[in-house]
Amino acid sequence: MPLQEYKRKRRFDETPEPPPKVEAKTGRRFVVQKHRASHLHYDFRLEMEGVLKSWAVPKGPSLNPADKRLAMMVEDHPVSYFHFEGVIPPGNYGAGTVMVWDTGSWEPLGDAAAMLKKGDLKFRLHGDKLKGEFVLAHMRSRRPGSKGTEWLLIKKRDNAANPGYDIDKYDYSVLTKRSLDEIANDEGSAEWESNRKAKRTKKNDWLDESVAKAKKKSSRRAR
Repeated sequence: MPLQEYKRKRRFDETPEPPPKVEAKTGRRFVVQKHRASHLHYDFRLEMEGVLKSWAVPKGPSLNPADKRLAMMVEDHPVSYFHFEGVIPPGNYGAGTVMVWDTGSWEPLGDAAAMLKKGDLKFRLHGDKLKGEFVLAHMRSRRPGSKGTEWLLIKKRDNAANPGYDIDKYDYSVLTKRSLDEIANDEGSAEWESNRKAKRTKKNDWLDESVAKAKKKSSRRAR
């Protein structure tokens, strides 16, 4: 069942993450969330089939075609997770700080469902930080104990490629321009989510405005 694994892992009376809901209509948006949990990693998500297809990328995506990034496929997430930025409280699955590192629209370079099933998903990103053509390739070789969830995220050689790419130079939220530490130290971050506003304080006003602008910008790209 869609989002069953997402639901099983979470206690929604304790975490600010959105509840599981499969959308009737699917757009073509993507989001990369920088997630400081037990290990720092980046969650790469593509909107398709009414959910966010998701991969955990330990070193984060790269614009350098020489960098083949390991991407572990994880459970689907609800589309409402798209703009989730905040703190998952201790004791919950994935506890830690989440930043919306990049967002925008994506376009499949072929039949998306067929490519995903084949394990050779080619697409083009139109984000604030990530642009150009990429491929998610399912790894055929299996290491001992493998669950078959290993993929590679690879940047194609095009005009957006950057051999000198350094992900550490882009360490800020595209929604709010905050760092992970700033998000972690903001009391409102423990409550804010895409479909529920944080408690009203003056410092939350600029957050709401930034999110509204980012959503409007993303909507224009997706048309």
